[in-house]
Amino acid sequence: MRLGGRISAAEEVLQDILTRRTPVAMALRDWAKGHRFAGSKDRAAIGNIVYDALRRRSSFAYRMDDDSPRALAFAATVWGCGVPVSQLDFGEDRHAPSVLSKAETDRLQGRIDLNEAPLWVQADVPEWLWPAFENNFTDEAVLEGQALARRPPLDMRVNTLKAKRDRIETDARPTPLSPIGLRHPPVDGFGRHPDVQSTQDYQRGKLEIQDEGSQLVSLLCAAQPGDKVLDYCAGGGGKSLAIAADMDNRGALHAYDIDKRRLAPTWQRADRAGASIIDVIAPPAEALPALKGTLDRVLIDAPCTGVGTWRRKPDAKWRLTENALERRRKEQVTVLDQGSAFVRPGGFLFYVTCSMLAEENEAQVYAFLERNKGFALLSAGEVFEERFGADGPKPWSEDGLTLTLTPASTGTDGFFFAVMERQT
Repeated sequence: MRLGGRISAAEEVLQDILTRRTPVAMALRDWAKGHRFAGSKDRAAIGNIVYDALRRRSSFAYRMDDDSPRALAFAATVWGCGVPVSQLDFGEDRHAPSVLSKAETDRLQGRIDLNEAPLWVQADVPEWLWPAFENNFTDEAVLEGQALARRPPLDMRVNTLKAKRDRIETDARPTPLSPIGLRHPPVDGFGRHPDVQSTQDYQRGKLEIQDEGSQLVSLLCAAQPGDKVLDYCAGGGGKSLAIAADMDNRGALHAYDIDKRRLAPTWQRADRAGASIIDVIAPPAEALPALKGTLDRVLIDAPCTGVGTWRRKPDAKWRLTENALERRRKEQVTVLDQGSAFVRPGGFLFYVTCSMLAEENEAQVYAFLERNKGFALLSAGEVFEERFGADGPKPWSEDGLTLTLTPASTGTDGFFFAVMERQT
């Protein structure tokens, strides 16, 4: 495919996403099924245009004075993928979009000052969510939003049950903070990341694809060999696998999730990783009640809005609603109260989200402590410095105790982390 055809395809996919609210991965997959002539490089280029358009939808629309799929596709091609405007003359290409108007060309060549735009536009954060976002990050809110709108790296975790980081043959670089992470930097232009899942190291269980932030919060749980641990909202098992490796495969690690479909990959992933201590507990989970009050560490990776993953799932920020945020907050209350019952006296409760909103993070922790006087909040910052050193990037912290990892502060996806001790 030539450039014009790729832009037309991106416009078609964006139309599907913005009018039918189709998730971006599904929309791209459906387009590819209907256009099997498109090669892997074409699909990667189209995907880059679409993802960039969604990441920076508000600022692109402001600069183009147009929020149509066509305007966003051209903006992403020029300002996201770095194609000069002079290359947008497609000649006789019948698959290309219609010729740019003078107004469109002027916009693409112009220097619209985003500093005059509303702050939520500068940050590429939905307007209705901006007050909450700004409340959390104050003067840094625009920078945090802009960091969430950039392309992400491809991070991998080395499975220390099977390999050491310096023994992995790869051109990926060590991650800045995680001692077990490797990173391919964000791609430029129409580039694509390497297919890690087809490598021998991945197939043999030496590598897992996992953002550095997710690695860090798993390591902050500081699980010790011989511990009894519960990952209460285990999902696909990414953090369970990381914790099992940190425990050197000694002890007991129970992986549970209320949604058995999300939990399904965990069996195969644990087998590939050699993480034999993982006991997958699927609903209706008759064995779960017997664990109450007996566990050394309980991780609650709570359901949330996923604000911290917007670099990778940019369509999610435009689908998010106030009702959805409220539903997630109620679910967080439920899983915190339920999961805390499994912690033994003297044990630890870890609350994690991939959100960057105080309503889902600090507010939930302090409300839980009000309801449960037997728990005390500890300093996660001290654990962070012990495990990762004091000289590297630092997470955001509103209270000096809880931590929020963000693309701007730590170069990771957004994650919140708090640790509480059960005292009675």
